[in-house]
Amino acid sequence: MRINSAVQAAIDLTAGAAGGTACVVTGQPFDTAKVKMQTFPNMYKGLVDCFVKTYKQVGFRGFYKGTTPALVANIAENSVLFMCYGFCQQIVRRIVGVDRKTKLSDLQNAAAGSFASAFATLVLCPTELVKCRLQAMHEMQSSGKIIQGHNTVWSVVKGVIQKDGPLGFYRGLSSTLLREVPGYFFFFGGYELSRTFFASGRSKDELGPIPLLLSGGFGGSCLWIAVYPVDCVKSRIQVLSMAGKQAGFMGTFVTVVRTEGVLALYSGLTPTMIRAFVANGALFLAYEYSRKLMMKQIDSY
Repeated sequence: MRINSAVQAAIDLTAGAAGGTACVVTGQPFDTAKVKMQTFPNMYKGLVDCFVKTYKQVGFRGFYKGTTPALVANIAENSVLFMCYGFCQQIVRRIVGVDRKTKLSDLQNAAAGSFASAFATLVLCPTELVKCRLQAMHEMQSSGKIIQGHNTVWSVVKGVIQKDGPLGFYRGLSSTLLREVPGYFFFFGGYELSRTFFASGRSKDELGPIPLLLSGGFGGSCLWIAVYPVDCVKSRIQVLSMAGKQAGFMGTFVTVVRTEGVLALYSGLTPTMIRAFVANGALFLAYEYSRKLMMKQIDSY
């Protein structure tokens, strides 16, 4: 049965939302540690030190600071990402001149994912800015960069609008694009390559939960290894701009390398890689199974 393109888009969007929720639920504490260590690398000796200090300073809830915008960001990003991924796969099929039902190669799927990420960036950037600011608020206050912090999503949103207007939510947009477009090429490429490996000549649709988890984890790891320094610069721009005018991508990048060294661009890599494997494994597992369930329901009508 051929499914209407609008119905297919709705299925991909809903499955992407399910994947985004699973991603946040499993990975938020590690994401919080990542942002803290990226923005204030001299405050923490490593992942364990960051976890211990965060717990002593603000308790267990400190690990889930920014969860609401993180949920909004991931649900919005992955909904748009997977919906556009389906459209971009059709565009790639047209470019290479194959039928709409033809299975794309792993490289072609990676290209489609990269195209789709450009659209997802537009919904991700504002929500990620709010999330990053909430996560690093304690450090901004204790370092004296700001006098009074914002402890709720609404207070951060209000602060951005009052200080910079609506366009203030797009601080770090260029670095977010620089992270997403190449990053998602490796993300979808790694995921599809891994699924091909586990399928061993069978259909990828027959894979069980463990191969899907491992494939998603591998894809997530490929993304972060490829673009981590760009993400570090993005986090600094989005968080430090609270204290006043912050340089753009190249200015921030050069300042970090000059004053702190190249290794500063890799601060927080350990929690990121743990989160990347666990959270993206959960993301793809939730996406594939919810999508399969909805497709089955549509086929039964």
